[in-house]
Amino acid sequence: MKALPYEAIRNRYSRLKHCLTEQSRRLWAASEAMELGYGGISAVARATGLMPVTIQKGIAELSQAVATPSPPGRQRSPGGGRKPLTSKDPSLAGALEKLMEPYTSGDPMRPLRWTCKSTAVLARELTAQGSPVSGDTVGRLLKAQDYSLQGNRKRFEGKQHADRNGQFEHIAANVEAFQSRGCPVISVDTKKKELVGNYRNGGKEWAPLGEATEVEAYDFIDKDLGKAIPYGIYDPSYNLGWVSVGTDHDTAQFAVRSIGRWWEEMGEWLYPEAKEILIMCDGGGSNATRSRLWKKSLQD
Repeated sequence: MKALPYEAIRNRYSRLKHCLTEQSRRLWAASEAMELGYGGISAVARATGLMPVTIQKGIAELSQAVATPSPPGRQRSPGGGRKPLTSKDPSLAGALEKLMEPYTSGDPMRPLRWTCKSTAVLARELTAQGSPVSGDTVGRLLKAQDYSLQGNRKRFEGKQHADRNGQFEHIAANVEAFQSRGCPVISVDTKKKELVGNYRNGGKEWAPLGEATEVEAYDFIDKDLGKAIPYGIYDPSYNLGWVSVGTDHDTAQFAVRSIGRWWEEMGEWLYPEAKEILIMCDGGGSNATRSRLWKKSLQD
């Protein structure tokens, strides 16, 4: 089955919409949806911005052969049609905003805000307050008020050191001192580990409908392929990076060997006269501050 031609539908609609009447627009969208078959209504709605119920109505008219042209001058005038609920109930938008206040995240001065309440829950609460609405209507009202769906964001770091600012000032001073002497400064860290093989990964890709890429049901490590362990090295002086990928374990030897490979392939060409190096790293993992092997391997 071929992929749904969203772009083709969108392009055709953009060329025609200015000369279509309300009825002909509905019938054209219905014809496109019927041509696509299963999933056609959703595809056309997504490409044109028309409501699925409008396309369904057009399909019913075409199927029943009752789509007769309207008499001349009978087309709906601009601004006609059902009025939005906010015009019938001016307090609706304010009631929704009040419900959102305790649950809203983000800076209220920024253009986008997000919430953790579902549209169904908000619709039930508004209905209980005397403003009957559906979840879809709540979604449209939220978009009009610049809300959007968002995932969680890591933010809270817990208790901080009393002299945290002084620590970073000390690091910054050392970085500037090394750079002024023409010595390399690098920041190192182990990146997200990934299983090597046919496993599920985040994100989406375009594929024919019903033909999504199939992967293993369980994320059990493949003993032959192992997992990919990227160790990143960043040089802020030249804004260059290096990544070594291991397939065994995230050890201190692997971290030091990655730095050695960076020096052999990039570092010594960028800093031919350097006699010292400043390595910035976090306090855990293969380059932990309390790891004796990390320190010994660096010295070796």
